Parts: sequence; structure tokens; C-alpha cells
Amino acid sequence: MNILLIGGSGMIGTRILAEATARGHQVKAASRNPAKIALPEGAEAVALDVTDGAAVAAAAEGVEVIVTSVSPRSTGDAVAEMAAIGAGVTAGARAAGVPLLVVGGAGTLNLPDGSPLLPNLPPEILPEATGMKTFKESLPDSGVAWTFFAPAAQIAPGERTGTFRLGGDVLLSDEHGESRISAEDYAVALVDELEAPKHRGEVFTIAY
Repeated sequence: MNILLIGGSGMIGTRILAEATARGHQVKAASRNPAKIALPEGAEAVALDVTDGAAVAAAAEGVEVIVTSVSPRSTGDAVAEMAAIGAGVTAGARAAGVPLLVVGGAGTLNLPDGSPLLPNLPPEILPEATGMKTFKESLPDSGVAWTFFAPAAQIAPGERTGTFRLGGDVLLSDEHGESRISAEDYAVALVDELEAPKHRGEVFTIAY
């Protein structure tokens, strides 16, 4: 598979890049600063302004899917930044005629009682989470074949175990009330979804 990975230099993006290339996929890893991307075999780095839909479409030439793992730069209005990111990515995917898989945020999910998690988040991450939720809610009307993959509440570098649970739009927690996943196992599940899509047009999540 030929993949355009936007955000290939980030914590989650680097794990997706490693997992996809390890399975033999060809990846265009895009970033504002492509020199920061550590390229494994089977990957190339490209410079990209993700808010420019025409540039995204051009970068997507010859690929079969776009994966975006991008967050605001925290230099201003995170909600507006996330809206610009979402608009650029969806415009590019629509013009290129390829599906889009979005690396989302846990703040877009619901609690088991059906109430949204968003109001319960710490103030410092609330703007980014609000922007990501707005992006998610724009996808059904975007004209793009989309999938939105939200991680557990805690995602960090760790072990690749290949053992995890998947769910829908409700935050998953273990028997101790912890909601967590390693970035490595998140990448495993994401590439699984690319290879055999099961959640097209849906939100899904992951946790131990």
C-alpha cells in the first residue's frame, strides 16, 4: 500500500511510520519540517503545509490513503488551528479521491454513561480537544471516505504487545479504571485498519 502520512515526525506519527514500513508499505511522511523525520526503509520525506488543500492533494498523488496525525502548534487559537488543519486535509483527500484516516483525541469520546468526556478535561488541553471534536464532527459532511481513530486517555511511548481492545465512541478503561495504550500498539491497530478497513465512516477507539 502507498500511504501519505501527515505528521510523520510526531510521537504517534513516528510509530505509525515504523509499523507501516515494517509491514512493507510505502510511506510518504509529510511534515512542515521534513528534516526532522527519521526515515526507515520504504519511506520518503516531503514538506507539506497541511492547511493547504491543493498541496495535500498534490502530495497524495499516487497514494491509496491519507493518514493525518497532526495537532495545533499551540501558537495561538487551537480551535481555529485545528479547523484549518481539518479543512486542508479533507479538501486534499476529496480532491485526490482517497480515503482519510484521522488520528483523533480521547477528548472526542463519550463516557460510559453517554455524556461527553470533553467538559471533564483539564483547561490546558481543552482548546485542542475542542478543535479535534469540531474536526471529527465535520467529517460526515466532508465528501470524504473517513475513519476517526481516538486513542485511550493516556497514550505514550511503550511496548508493542499486539494485545489490546477496540471499541466505538466510548472511552475504554481497564478493571482499575485506567484508560491507556502505548503509541506502538496504537500504530499496530491503525495499520491493521488500513490493511482491512472495518470502521469506515465511524469513530473507534483502543485501550488495554
